[in-house]
Amino acid sequence: MARDLTQLELLRELEPTVAQNLDRHLGIAKEWYPHDYVPWDEGRNFAAMDGIDWEPGQSRLSEVAKVAMITNLLTEDNLPSYHRTISENFSSDGAWGTWVGRWTAEENRHAIAMRDYLVVTRGIDPVALENDRMVHMTRGVHAPAEFGGVLDQVAYVTVQELATRVSHRTTGRVCNDPVADRMLTRIAADENLHMVFYRNVCGVALDLAPDQSMEAITKVVKHFKMPGEGMPNWRRNGVLMVKHGIYDLRQHLDEVLNPVLRAWNIFGRNDFTARGEASREELAEYMDKLARDVVKFEEQRARILAREAAKAGSSAVPV
Repeated sequence: MARDLTQLELLRELEPTVAQNLDRHLGIAKEWYPHDYVPWDEGRNFAAMDGIDWEPGQSRLSEVAKVAMITNLLTEDNLPSYHRTISENFSSDGAWGTWVGRWTAEENRHAIAMRDYLVVTRGIDPVALENDRMVHMTRGVHAPAEFGGVLDQVAYVTVQELATRVSHRTTGRVCNDPVADRMLTRIAADENLHMVFYRNVCGVALDLAPDQSMEAITKVVKHFKMPGEGMPNWRRNGVLMVKHGIYDLRQHLDEVLNPVLRAWNIFGRNDFTARGEASREELAEYMDKLARDVVKFEEQRARILAREAAKAGSSAVPV
């Protein structure tokens, strides 16, 4: 019976793949600059600089767009926590260390661009945003106790980066502002490249340690949570985003999990032992249940939206 590889062995064996995918990433990633995506001519001083402080009527964003933008930005803001977690599970040396640094720098651009856009356009209350940032970053984000080691992390960030890409793209569409849509499309393109990097590394890990990797993937898929959980108003904002299709169960299944599992050929592989096969069967059962849950969720959401539409229509009738 083959033994499990240690974390050091996994890091060493995967390093050539990391180096190859780092070179690939640097070769295709397009440089861009946050200041090029912000309409600076809309900016004006706030009261501390003899201007006018923010009030809701200044924003051109809908309530859904505001919530989605704030959630996406606060998620990006917690970069120090993500950097710490990834560094602890990967390595600060060689190709691993270079990638972690590059990834961190690219992710930081996202927060810079989004914050500058929101403050300059007065899309949201900058005081409330800063207060929430302080709370969220002070709390930090800690990986679940059961997620430990390089295999769990590469599987998690593969799913998380693709989920974030979807969230940014749908947020851009609901902003009803071509400037915001262009900016979030640019950010989503970065997230997609990050996902491809991690997906490729995890794919090689599957060849290297099939059973270990299969168990990590099953664990991550079954217990996946977005990194923004725990931020102020997370539950309320999350419900609103799900309700309006910013990121919901259907997207999670069809646009994130299924494509990633297909890319890894999870249900077509024949290199698992009984241990890996048991984990794959566990994942298959979960995916079947999730597909049923998606249908129930969509039916429930349709009923809720229909009731709200009927209520809005009746309240608009003159008496």
